[in-house]
Amino acid sequence: MTSLDHGALRAPGVSPVEREEPRSGGPARLADPRLLRQFAFIAGRWRAAPTGAALAVEDPATGEILGHVPDLGARETREAINAAEEAFAGWASLLPQERARFLRAWHDLIAENRADLATLMVLEQGKPYAEALGEIDYAASFVEWYAEEARRLVGEMPASHLPNRVMQVRREPVGVVAAITPWNFPCAMITRKAAAALAAGCPVVVRPASETPFSALALAELASRAGLPAGTFSVVTGRAEPIARELAENPKVRALSFTGSTEIGARLIAAAAPTIKRMSMELGGHAPFILFGDVDLDEAVEAALAAKFQTSGQDCLAANRIFVHEDICEPFLARFAARVKALKVGSGFEEGVEIGPLMHAHAVDKCAEHVKDALARGARLLAGGERHRRGPLFFTPTLLADCDEQMAIFAEETFGPVAAVTSFACESEVLARANASEYGLAAYLYSRDHDRIARMSRALAYGMVAVNCVTMTGAPIPFGGIKRSGLGREGGPHGIEEFTELKYVCAAFKAA
Repeated sequence: MTSLDHGALRAPGVSPVEREEPRSGGPARLADPRLLRQFAFIAGRWRAAPTGAALAVEDPATGEILGHVPDLGARETREAINAAEEAFAGWASLLPQERARFLRAWHDLIAENRADLATLMVLEQGKPYAEALGEIDYAASFVEWYAEEARRLVGEMPASHLPNRVMQVRREPVGVVAAITPWNFPCAMITRKAAAALAAGCPVVVRPASETPFSALALAELASRAGLPAGTFSVVTGRAEPIARELAENPKVRALSFTGSTEIGARLIAAAAPTIKRMSMELGGHAPFILFGDVDLDEAVEAALAAKFQTSGQDCLAANRIFVHEDICEPFLARFAARVKALKVGSGFEEGVEIGPLMHAHAVDKCAEHVKDALARGARLLAGGERHRRGPLFFTPTLLADCDEQMAIFAEETFGPVAAVTSFACESEVLARANASEYGLAAYLYSRDHDRIARMSRALAYGMVAVNCVTMTGAPIPFGGIKRSGLGREGGPHGIEEFTELKYVCAAFKAA
C-alpha cells in the first residue's frame, strides 16, 4: 500500500511541540492541502507524539494509507485537560455575543471549506460524496445554531416565598468538557457537542475515532483560523483506551459527552462515577420502521430505502426492523427488492454511488452472519446476501423477508446494508413488537390515519418518532433516546443545558 503523505511525521530532533506551520502533506484533490493535518492539536499548538508513535489512517474503499496521526496517551490528554482548565475562566467570562462571534467565524470557515471537508470524509470514512457534503452542512448548522443560542441562555427570577428576598436561578458553564466521537459521522458528532459546550462557556477536549481523525483535525485547523483561544478546543489522537480513560477519570473534566456503543458507554459511566461528572450518552439504536396499509406504496419504498441504507446502513438511526402491514407486504417487497438491487456500490467519489464500504472487516462479517442466521431460520433472500466484488469492506445491499424475533438481525443492530422485513396484522401487535427492545432511540411510522398516528407516536417507547418522513434531526431539536440508547439530549436549547449547572442565589434586602 502507498501513502498520500510525502513527508515524515516527525523529523529526527524535532520537538514534540511542532513549529507554528508544520508541514502537512495532503491529497492533490484538496483545494487546501493544509486541512489534512497529521498532528494532534493541544493547547493551540500542533503536536506529534513524544516517541514518534503514530497510527495509520486508511481509505476503507481501497486500503490505501492516507497518512498518520500521533498515537498519544494519558499524559498528553492531561495536558489538553489542563490547558482547557486554564482557558476556562477567560472563555466563560466573555460576553455571550463575544463567544458567538468566534463560533460564527468557525461556522463560516466550515461552510467555505465544505468541499475539502467532504473530500477528507470520503477518503477516511468511505461514505458517498453527496452524503459527505450533506454531513458538512449538517455539522455547520450546529455551529451556527449555537452561535445564536449563546445569547439565548437565560436564567429565572422565581417569585420569592420568603420576605425581603430577591431570588435568581442562573445557568453557568459546567467547566471542562470531554467529547468522544464516532467514525460514522466524524464532523457532525463533534460540532453537535463542541458548539453547544463552547456556546455555554466551556472549553472542549475531543477524542475522535482512530479511523477518522482527519475530519476532527480539519475542524481544529478551522477553529484555530477562527481565532478560538488556545485551550478552548483541543483534539487528542491515539488509541481509545488510555485517552478515554483519562477523560472519564480526570476530576478536572466536569462533563463527558459520548456517541458510540451502549457497551462502551456503560464502561465510561462506570469509570467516571467517582468524579460525579455530567454524562451525556448517545448510544445504540434498533429502530423500527412501521408501514400501515393506507400508505402510498411508492413513497413508502423510497422512505424505507432512505431510512435503511443511508451511510451504507452504518447509522444508529437506521431502520433495523421493517414492519409492513400484511395487506401490502408482498407488493412492497417486490418494489423494495427492485430498488435495493439497483443501489450502486463503489467508492464515494464515483458518480451515483449510494453504498460505500463498511468501516471494518468485522462489520462485513456481521452482515454475513446475520444473513446466514436469518436464512437458516426461514427468511427469504430477495436481494444481495453476499460480500461485494469491489473489495473486502464492501457488502452487497441485501433484503430479507419473513424475518422474526428468533433471528439475530431482529435482536441486534446490524450496522450495515442489510434490510430485514416482517409483516404484521394489527396495531396492537406491531406496537408490542416494535417496543420489545432494550433500545429506544428512534422509530419511524407511516400512516394516513390521524387517530392512529396520535396513539402510536405516544405509545412508541423511543426518544424520537418520525411520522411520514425520514429526515427528522437538525440543530434545533433534542436528539437522544431512552432505555439503553442513552442519557441526555444533543441539539437545540436542551443540548446546551447539558453543559451548564444551575446556581441559585438568594439575596436579602432591607424593607423600606
